[in-house]
Amino acid sequence: MSIYKKRSNCRLCGSEDVELVVPLGNSPVSEKYITEADLEEEAVEVPLNLYFCNNCTHVQLLDVVEPEYLWSDYTFKTGNNPKLIEHFDDLSRRIELFTGARKRQLVIDIGSNDGTLLDSFCRLGYTNILGVGPSLEISKLALDSGIRTINRFFDEDVAEEILNQYGKAGIVTANNVFAHIDDLGSIASAIKELLAEEGVFVFEVSYLLDVVGKMLIGTIFHEHLSYHSVLALDPFLRLHGLEIIKVERGPEQGGSIVVYAQLLGGNKNIDNSVYQSISMEKEFNLDKSFTVKKMYERLETVKSDLIDLVSTLKSNGSTIAGFGAARAGTTLLSYFGIGSGLDFLVDDNSDKHYKYSPGDKLQVLPVSEIYNKKPDYIIIFAWLFADQIVGRHNEFISGGGRFITVFPEIKVLQ
Repeated sequence: MSIYKKRSNCRLCGSEDVELVVPLGNSPVSEKYITEADLEEEAVEVPLNLYFCNNCTHVQLLDVVEPEYLWSDYTFKTGNNPKLIEHFDDLSRRIELFTGARKRQLVIDIGSNDGTLLDSFCRLGYTNILGVGPSLEISKLALDSGIRTINRFFDEDVAEEILNQYGKAGIVTANNVFAHIDDLGSIASAIKELLAEEGVFVFEVSYLLDVVGKMLIGTIFHEHLSYHSVLALDPFLRLHGLEIIKVERGPEQGGSIVVYAQLLGGNKNIDNSVYQSISMEKEFNLDKSFTVKKMYERLETVKSDLIDLVSTLKSNGSTIAGFGAARAGTTLLSYFGIGSGLDFLVDDNSDKHYKYSPGDKLQVLPVSEIYNKKPDYIIIFAWLFADQIVGRHNEFISGGGRFITVFPEIKVLQ
């Protein structure tokens, strides 16, 4: 049985006038790292191609991996990332300031992971909190830490159960989740039903303007079905009884937006940031398919240069490792096609140590192994943390090792 299906229409407006703009080809599903016992199994690959809707301008994957397969054995835990904890602390304070929500009002986090964001609300004094998340193991972590959590995929049925048991919510959040859902229409309608009259829905997503402008291929993987712009989101949310009232830009994931929405015709005025975002996107021609196609042309140049560099280094007898075994690493290895030129990967996540990457089957080792194995070069796939990685490993560089960064251009750091 196939683990994915392909939809024929836009996920936001339903139009079938969708155009292929970034053909990245087939890729293994990113988080499916394998044990040594399963090395003989053939990796399952799924198309990873971006499409542009010529009707509403939304950019998206149309090939959708079955959620039960995609999120099983999911290893990413929000609480393992100190920067995310800091970001969520700041975000919860901003939401509180903007909404003026009372401490006893219900706060719901959709895709709550290990409860890190809800814990931030708890520390602000909110006592009525609820998380919803699909991963059994990670939901259990949240429950064990005292965060009330429903271990389910959020949908209309779950929303109805929440309404019946807990009532309406003053705040509903969905951080880096609104890009993960195929049937966004029913989810938006369910969130509308959950919101109290003066409630606010707040979600954070990777921003298409940054993805295209900075060539953030590392944000493209099967979990991310949508690459959002305000231009496309505004009419979509209105169609489902919600309206955008504020937009904030941030550096997360290389560039993100936090979108605040209320019930259509609600009590809050629409902030200038909404109009400014739409104007900026039009000025950048983000409503034209050729803009996204140009990103792909630039990516192809980087790909050709990186293949040539790896080939030259290997012909000279150099050993090459990769730093980063997260979701972006799978996309980069698959698209660039350089896995056969690498000797191993290193990563900070102990859940992946001594497992093998899907597709190329490169062993993932602890970061400390770079000082034992002493590769000549390390390509940084954890592109978001390139500066920190280089800064933490001066010893590797002083010993003659070289880091290679890929974006916005290939650099060998001396």
